[in-house]
Amino acid sequence: MEDFYSTAGVPTNSCLLLSSREEAETFPTGEMRLSFCHDCGFIANLDFDQSKAEYSGRYEETQAFSPVFVEFARDLAKHWVDKYHLTGKSVLEVGCGKGEFLTMMVEAGAGTGIGIDPGVKVDRIGAAVQDRLTWIADFYSENYRHLEADALVCRHTLEHISSVGDFMRMIRSNIGDRTDMVVLFELPDVLRVLREVAFWDVYYEHCSYFSLGSLARLFRATGFEVLDLEMAYDDQYLLIEARPVDVAHEVTPSVQEADLAELEAGVSHFAAEYGKVQERWSRQVANLRSKGKKTVIWGAGSKGVAFLTHLGLHRDIEYAVDINPHKHGMFMAGTGQEIVSPEFLIEYQPDRVIVMNPVYLTEIADLLESLGLAPELDTV
Repeated sequence: MEDFYSTAGVPTNSCLLLSSREEAETFPTGEMRLSFCHDCGFIANLDFDQSKAEYSGRYEETQAFSPVFVEFARDLAKHWVDKYHLTGKSVLEVGCGKGEFLTMMVEAGAGTGIGIDPGVKVDRIGAAVQDRLTWIADFYSENYRHLEADALVCRHTLEHISSVGDFMRMIRSNIGDRTDMVVLFELPDVLRVLREVAFWDVYYEHCSYFSLGSLARLFRATGFEVLDLEMAYDDQYLLIEARPVDVAHEVTPSVQEADLAELEAGVSHFAAEYGKVQERWSRQVANLRSKGKKTVIWGAGSKGVAFLTHLGLHRDIEYAVDINPHKHGMFMAGTGQEIVSPEFLIEYQPDRVIVMNPVYLTEIADLLESLGLAPELDTV
C-alpha cells in the first residue's frame, strides 16, 4: 500500500458525549496515515489503534433527528423489505446503532428483528413494534453464530473496522450453509471524499474507506456474490446487496466497479490539494473573526469534529449547533466548542453558519427562517 496523507493530534472518538470543556480539550488523540492499495482500491488508516476507539452507551452517532435523513432511511428500509421479499421474515442488524433503522424495517413489513450494538438505546424505540424486536448490547462476533435470519443488514459499521477481510470472513462463516440469506450493507463513498478533498470526512473512527469497486472486490474475496451496487443519499453512500456462496466463480465485474484509475487519480488529487483547501477554510474563518463576525458550525458529529480539529479552530468558532437534544450542553472532542440547540442562535445571532453536510442545507435554512434568523449560509 502507498501512503498519501498523514496527520497527528486527531481525536480518537468524535461522537462521545463529553460533559466538560476540559474533558473535550484534553481528549486522547491518535495518528492517521492513509494508504492506498493499487491492486484492489482499498484505503485504510494504517496507524489506527482499535483499543483507542470507544463504542459504548455514550456514543451518540444517530442522525434520526433530521427529517431528511429519516425520510431516506424509511424509504431504504421499505425498498429492501419489498425487493427481497422480507415481509413477515427476520432481519439481523449488525451495528444497529440506536436501533432506528431495524425498527423501520419491521414497520415496513419485516416480521422480527435482532439488533446488535454496544451503544443500542432500547428506551428510544417506539412501543408499536417493540415486541417484535430483540436488542443485544454487544459487538457482533462468532458468539452469535447461532442467530438465524433471512437478511443481515450492516449500515455505517464496516468503515469503523480495520481488519475488514477478517470481519467479512467471520460474517460468512457465521452464516454457514444458509446461502438464501441476503446481506445488505451501507457505508460512505471514498471517491467523493477524494474528489472534494473533504478532509471533514476523514476521522479516526473511520479507519477503512471504500468505493463501489473496492467494496465489491472485498465481498467477492470473502465468499459473497454481489447482487447489486448503487449510490445513495446524494451520492454520499454506497449500497451493496449480496448473498453468500459456497464456491466462488468467475464473474464479469459491472462497469461501475472499474474505478481503480479514478481512485488513483483521486488519491493524487487529495494529496496535492489538501493543504490548499485547508488554508482556504482557515483564512475564511479567521477573516470573519477579525471583523467581529460570529461563525458557528451546524453538525456536531464526526464531520464537525474533523473540520474543527483539522483547521485547529479552538476560539475562532465558539459554538457547534446540532438538532440532537442528547448533545446539547456537551462539548466537541479536541477543540472544546459547546454544542447548542438551534434555538440558542436566537440569542447568539451568528453572522455565518457553516453546514457540515450539504444534504441538510434546505432543512437548516428552513429552520433558521422559522427562528427569525437570516445568517449567511455556507456548506463544506
